[in-house]
Amino acid sequence: MRRFTRTLITAAVVTGVIAGTAGWASGNSQEAVTGAPAGTGAWRAAGLPDPERTGPAEVARFFAGLSPVRREELARTHPTVVGNLDGVPLELRYEANARSTRGEFGGARVLAHDPRGRGQVVLVYGDPVRAEHVAVIVPGSDVDADHVRPLADMAASLRRATGGRTAVVAWAGYTTPVGVGLDAATGRLAEAGAERLARFTEGLAAVRPVGAAEPSVFCHSYGSVVCGLAAHELKAEDLVVFGSPGMRAENVSELGTSARVWAAKDPTDWIDRVPNVEFAGLGHGADPTDPSFGARPVPAGDAAGHAGYFAPGTASLRAFAAIAEGDVR
Repeated sequence: MRRFTRTLITAAVVTGVIAGTAGWASGNSQEAVTGAPAGTGAWRAAGLPDPERTGPAEVARFFAGLSPVRREELARTHPTVVGNLDGVPLELRYEANARSTRGEFGGARVLAHDPRGRGQVVLVYGDPVRAEHVAVIVPGSDVDADHVRPLADMAASLRRATGGRTAVVAWAGYTTPVGVGLDAATGRLAEAGAERLARFTEGLAAVRPVGAAEPSVFCHSYGSVVCGLAAHELKAEDLVVFGSPGMRAENVSELGTSARVWAAKDPTDWIDRVPNVEFAGLGHGADPTDPSFGARPVPAGDAAGHAGYFAPGTASLRAFAAIAEGDVR
């Protein structure tokens, strides 16, 4: 009887979590792109700091000690490493990535671009070095370098809502799930993404002025699983999840973060049909909007569906802008 009960629970989780998180489309298993940037072999052979053994702060110090001419030379000779290495001065990364993307992403500056797999990309709106406040948006399923428009639209909407005062980063820097499949119901891709996200925020801290505010990190859908797993290492002032299937934690204290944690879910979001359980590696745990979780509530009553939280005029967008600008206590 106990084995039968476990089977029923597992079936419910697989059916509910997978179908809900990925939007009722057939899914394909994805291989996470991890590790050092493409071109690292030639970089190492030139006696340059190993990307896998050198943290963002060390990278920043290394580049600070180079002459402008030497920096430009590295960007030309090793563009795929310089363009994707956290801790490198942002202007140099933009320059390196411009060589490979050639205006592919419109008016956004490209802070990272990895063509491996389905492709990863990080787009920047504003100036994260000089802006007083920075926001980072982490997407859920079905986002990659060729399908980044929904994420870019969120970033542009948030930047407009802050009056252009906050620099916004659209961070499609991990391998997301595609459609329905075990990827969306498990934490495998989120674990790989969490490591990359934590390193990215370390890189931001390394290039921003000493004492600058840490970013607000906004996490949508499966992206909130990434943020939950990264929370204990994430350099963030605020952690905001919306349309979340869970954060792989039962409450805020389990996240191990000093960031303020916020959660939003609108009444028409289908994510509400996803069972908030975790069993045998399937499912993502407690609902972050449940009062017992301990997150600060974000009003979202007038948002529509799973992707409507950044729609102009919504209470959720106004609240997100206030959080991004540090206008909350």
